[in-house]
Amino acid sequence: MVNTISCRELKERIERGAVVIDVMTPEDYACCHLAGARSACIYEMAFMDHINNCGVSPEAEVVVYDATGTTLAAPTAAGRLKKAGYEKVLVLDGGLAAWRAAGLPVETGAAEAFTGPEPADGRYRVDTERSRLEWIGRNFNNRHTGRISVREGVLAFEGGVPAGGTLVLDMNTIENFDLTDPAWHDLLIRHLKSEDFFHVERFPTATFTLSRWDIEKGRASGDLTIRDVTREVTFPAQVQIQEDGSVKAHAAFDIDRTQWNVNYGSTRLFERLGMHQVHDLITLELFIVAVR
Repeated sequence: MVNTISCRELKERIERGAVVIDVMTPEDYACCHLAGARSACIYEMAFMDHINNCGVSPEAEVVVYDATGTTLAAPTAAGRLKKAGYEKVLVLDGGLAAWRAAGLPVETGAAEAFTGPEPADGRYRVDTERSRLEWIGRNFNNRHTGRISVREGVLAFEGGVPAGGTLVLDMNTIENFDLTDPAWHDLLIRHLKSEDFFHVERFPTATFTLSRWDIEKGRASGDLTIRDVTREVTFPAQVQIQEDGSVKAHAAFDIDRTQWNVNYGSTRLFERLGMHQVHDLITLELFIVAVR
């Protein structure tokens, strides 16, 4: 169980000698931290080494805090400290955000780095050279991995969050990574492009149209079109603004290929398949870079 402390209580404890530890990254610490707080990033393997370097005695009263008090960062740090023998450990309720809102003293550096940049509103063009979809298909004996190139795409932002967009995959670019024998490699590619799987001659593209993106939950939703079928999908996804103003997005999820009429080798749809059996689930992983 994690014991918390309010901002007002912490102010009084600091006056009595409590040690305050900022557990966020060194960059965040350099930009803004409680006045007098020490730095020990919980995301680093050397967290306890940083604590020791701070000269914090196990007998001291220690208060740890993170950015907002809404994640596991500070509670995780408190747990590590207790496991190491620190008995008087508290977590600041509301984190640095609550402390700042209360008008209590902080030491600041670059405010923009602390708050984190937000993507500018508008349309971002998907950089097809730096974006890709990777795939994994499986059967009882093996798995195959590969990549499909992005033909084009856009990502629109409103209020600093993704509000819509489209991604078009070029199905003619299907690649395989794991087969080193040229004959087997080429056979697999021909099969994937055939009517048994993606029927690329008739359906040369696959498209995802973004309809909503819940930043807090880290989930994106939209319509995925493969072959002649469009279905809504929802999957875990993250987006991050880069220092150069570009945006990176990443998602990894499974789909049941038979929901898009990619039926070859499915034990639910065919019998006595023998060596031709292929699992229904395909893993898709998207790496997207978009620029203004």
